[in-house]
Amino acid sequence: MGLVSTGNRAGRRVRRVLSDPSDAVRTGPLCFASSGFSLHAATRISAGDKAGLERLCKYVSRPPLAHGSLQRLSEDEYGFKLKTPWSDGTTHIILSPMELIEKLAALVPPPRINQVRYHGVLAPNSKNRAAVVPKKPSEEELRKNRGASKNRLLWAALLKRTFNLNMAVCSHCGGKMRIVAAITDRVSIKRYLDGVGLRSELPEIKPARPPPQLDLEYDDCEYMEG
Repeated sequence: MGLVSTGNRAGRRVRRVLSDPSDAVRTGPLCFASSGFSLHAATRISAGDKAGLERLCKYVSRPPLAHGSLQRLSEDEYGFKLKTPWSDGTTHIILSPMELIEKLAALVPPPRINQVRYHGVLAPNSKNRAAVVPKKPSEEELRKNRGASKNRLLWAALLKRTFNLNMAVCSHCGGKMRIVAAITDRVSIKRYLDGVGLRSELPEIKPARPPPQLDLEYDDCEYMEG
């Protein structure tokens, strides 16, 4: 059923008409598709599996074409090597320059479509969002704390906004602080932290857990039968 056996299109795939409904459609276990977007939530990384997390991050941040997979065969043809051969044995596909642009253009998302979705308190309509999201810096704050770019704040200003740490003024003498050195050697960092009595070991990553379930007092409830 997948290939045409006779006629001018012999050996080619059967042409299909696809639908793209606005309502989500299940495409697999924990997988849905809607309006040109697909959600794949079937891949899980266990707590403490840093190698697996690194592989997942590399996968979601990969470019549209893997390095070395595209080769220019001539002025009018490009060869694209598939990661895994298809069931019919296909290992490469041949594209003209226009066909290659066509395939890449299909990956460009529609305009004015949010690519990142926030939920809970970070959702756009959450009534508590203003309490956890920093306000946009004022023009005066930008003038005082901007870095090399006119739209970027200095690291000291960002630390103060995020962690309420004033890195510009010394907490002991009240004088203005300045950068003396940037220590990047792990042994030197550990020696300094241990010397000033600060923790030098990374904290243990705790596994994720659901919130505690509150007990429901059904004994004090009144029931009505309709």
